[in-house]
Amino acid sequence: MAQLREIKKRIKAVGNIQRITKTMQMIATAKFQASVRRAQGTKPYTTKLAEIVGELASAVGDEVDHPLLGAGRQKTGRELLLVLSSNRGLCGAYNANILRTSMHYLRDHTDVTHDLEVVGKKGIAFFRFAGMEPKRAHTQFTDKPAYEDVEAVASSYIDQYVAGEYDAVRVAYMQFISNARQVPMIEQLLPLQPPTSESGESAGGTRAVYEFSPDPAELLAELLPMSVKSRLFQWFNDAVVSEQISRMVAMKAATDNAGKLSRSLKRGFNRARQAQITTELSEIIGGAAALS
Repeated sequence: MAQLREIKKRIKAVGNIQRITKTMQMIATAKFQASVRRAQGTKPYTTKLAEIVGELASAVGDEVDHPLLGAGRQKTGRELLLVLSSNRGLCGAYNANILRTSMHYLRDHTDVTHDLEVVGKKGIAFFRFAGMEPKRAHTQFTDKPAYEDVEAVASSYIDQYVAGEYDAVRVAYMQFISNARQVPMIEQLLPLQPPTSESGESAGGTRAVYEFSPDPAELLAELLPMSVKSRLFQWFNDAVVSEQISRMVAMKAATDNAGKLSRSLKRGFNRARQAQITTELSEIIGGAAALS
């Protein structure tokens, strides 16, 4: 009887866990769909802005001279790395992949000094445990990162880079490629790589002639910061999408495993119950035979 009671308790506990993980899977699915819509809604703007900057830079050629392009800078030997992790766990290997990629990058680039900034409680706890106190910890971002918050972070990076504090600003995040593939990436935010575009050339190979109003320098001064902010915001959205799909997959796997364990426990319970009934019948038959 004690064994049967123990199995029944385990079946009940596994059933409760299965209901919880199923609910979390449904929540993650709803959040994933909403975050995908946001990411897909911002991507055309980011892409088109990059194309416009590319056409402008291609048209003016060597005349492009803007601080965000890194022209004529003296090396300081310092770089900034921003790591985008999550505030909550239960999302499979999402955080582990990002943090492992970040650590490998830091170990492979010891020739420069890195200042570390981290988004998300999981990443903050990891680096503190590793003895690497982040210069700045960002906990204000949720499942719906606001553009105003991302813009404030990007503006501070632009100011620090233009002031000559850093040679480069890089971002470690999980790039969303498809529902079945998310890849940890480290992208360079600053300086902006000189954009290239073939749209500024005609079919015959002749470059189109542009007349700028206002002048190219003023246009670049306006468009380059916008491009930096939109790229960073797109990376934040990609990170959120990847987090939600990782949590959705992890919770589905946990729900399936709980179902398999529950079925296994029920089979064990039935076998134990059948063995108990068989034993009781044997005892009754044996007692009756002894009395006869």
